[in-house]
Amino acid sequence: MFAWFQRLLPRKGDFFGLFEAHAATLVGAGESLRRLADDDVSTAELLRSIQDREHEADELIRRVLIEVRQTFLTPFDRGAITSLIGAMDDAIDEMQAAVQAIDLYEVREFEQEMKDMAGIIVDAARLTAEAMPLLRDVGRNAGRLHELTERLVRMEGHADDIHRAGVKRSFVEHGRDDTLRFIVAREVYKHLERIVDAFEDVANEIDGIVIDHA
Repeated sequence: MFAWFQRLLPRKGDFFGLFEAHAATLVGAGESLRRLADDDVSTAELLRSIQDREHEADELIRRVLIEVRQTFLTPFDRGAITSLIGAMDDAIDEMQAAVQAIDLYEVREFEQEMKDMAGIIVDAARLTAEAMPLLRDVGRNAGRLHELTERLVRMEGHADDIHRAGVKRSFVEHGRDDTLRFIVAREVYKHLERIVDAFEDVANEIDGIVIDHA
């Protein structure tokens, strides 16, 4: 009876394809964020672009959660699947929050440290996108996956250093004479730091999968 019931259930979901599609939204949103910091472009235009990527990501995570409920055999533990896609979704949510803050405070000039952090965010998104296809064969790709997660963790540490230096410089230059400008800059730095922190969480989730399945 149980064998008959098993045959009625989906054997596997396309989790890997969904992971890869979500990572692509991270890259797209990250590149829009860097364009905002580097170029003289419309904040509203890039906000819409990131919002579009975030809506795509929301649909993808919804599909992952449906697949987890409906699939009898999953490639990893269900908790690992939902934790990984959740960490990736946190990253794009934080990108959206950062651009919304930039739009709210009408930030038009970006300090070099902000641009540097935006560059790290794009690099982290690309490393995440590189890692996702490797999860299709964790055993064979364990070494490369570990290299990528190590780089993500190092990026987070580097971003922390840039964040501290940027806040310090902003305070020295504006803290006494233009307090509002300093407060706004500190808020932008906070959002950028949260994005990079989210990518570190993605790295930790990938490491957990490698440990359990390599």
